[in-house]
Amino acid sequence: MGGDEQRPKERDTLTKQTPVRQMKALRMVDLRGQIGLKLSDIPRPAAPAAETVDHVRVIIDEVRSHGDAALRSLTKRYDGVELTSLMFDRDAMEAAYHAIDPCLAEALNVAHRRIHEVYEAELPTSSRVVSDGISVIRRNVPVASAGCYVPGGVARYPSTVLHTATLASVAGVERIVVATPPLFDGRVDDATLAASFVAGVSSLYPVGGAQAIAALAYGTETIPSVDTIVGPGNLYVALAKAQVALDTGIGSSFAGPSEVLVVADATVDPRYAAIDLAVQAEHGPNGLAWLVTWDEDYLSKVDTALFEYVASAPRLDAIRSTLVNNGYAALVADREQAIELANLIAPEHLELLYRDGEADAPHVRSAGVIFVGADATAAFGDYVAGPSHVLPTYGTARFASGLGLEDFLRRQHTVIVGPSAIDELGWAVEEFAKVEGLTAHGESVTLRRRPSC
Repeated sequence: MGGDEQRPKERDTLTKQTPVRQMKALRMVDLRGQIGLKLSDIPRPAAPAAETVDHVRVIIDEVRSHGDAALRSLTKRYDGVELTSLMFDRDAMEAAYHAIDPCLAEALNVAHRRIHEVYEAELPTSSRVVSDGISVIRRNVPVASAGCYVPGGVARYPSTVLHTATLASVAGVERIVVATPPLFDGRVDDATLAASFVAGVSSLYPVGGAQAIAALAYGTETIPSVDTIVGPGNLYVALAKAQVALDTGIGSSFAGPSEVLVVADATVDPRYAAIDLAVQAEHGPNGLAWLVTWDEDYLSKVDTALFEYVASAPRLDAIRSTLVNNGYAALVADREQAIELANLIAPEHLELLYRDGEADAPHVRSAGVIFVGADATAAFGDYVAGPSHVLPTYGTARFASGLGLEDFLRRQHTVIVGPSAIDELGWAVEEFAKVEGLTAHGESVTLRRRPSC
């Protein structure tokens, strides 16, 4: 689930091999005659421009050099906001929680409970293996502090607070903080503050963009550095996380602008598929929206339904921006080719809405999360399904997972060597040392051998 802060956009490029036909809302790619799909067969978003990468580096350097003053200056420059305060505490969060509508408060608590239940069940246990005179104990040690980035801009995302900070809390992180872009007056909306209260956040900083990532990574006078940074964001945020990755932990994968790939056929109301494309497209620019079907008439109906929805949608500009840049409809030969295409695109959200979707789900190798069934809109995943909505984008689902407890935990082994290990395994150490030419390694064991009777 990516953010929608307004930043310069990177337009996608189409491969010359790809025949594309503009429809009402989507561009159609006919893949029915393709055997053995390759990345070159489909349109892909362009890689970030070098000047964008350099621009992010300049922002990070400015925050490292000038701390709070840089945060105020950059927030004024990019968000047009004069910050009056750089921190909101637990008292402000609690006041916001009691100020919001009771129905919203209950929704926050329901989501928090469901997320907590999912990840509490996934908590890894310690282990102990004893053999040949050596005991190996594995413990899972949480990081001491975590920074949760929550996107802002046109929309607000209290859900992202819950889908990041709750996991950190379950993992046992002691200090959990949030950074999010401010409102026009420098405040943070009550819903986001209330969600922070529910999730156990200790401090919230009204700072967004690459400058927020830099502050969390390196610290300022007001914002202490953290051990790991998690959360989705726009292209600038994702690139900033990549650039600070040598100095702080970066949770999950390249969690950039939102993506969805909807697979459906005539067994599904075309309005369902259409609005589910809009669900992720309304997060804003640089996202990805694909419809995949083997029914050409159905494709046309979904395209028409999407066109009609967008015409009167409250977030028309955000949806249209995503569709103009990266909105596609793929006509495939059958379900098998649909799954082949999904694995190639490796979308953040994959919806298998058609009747046999559950049977095909085990064949999906590359997707951030899979939703199955005609009613399985990804909106459930964004809010109350349970698994974190911080998911891999830009095709990184081929090798990366969604945010999980392991992003807040370190595996730590303790090795206890008993007296018998020298006799049981010492000879193997000496053999390795001999072949690798590391004399001291072998002698460290030889020295410890007890003389035999």
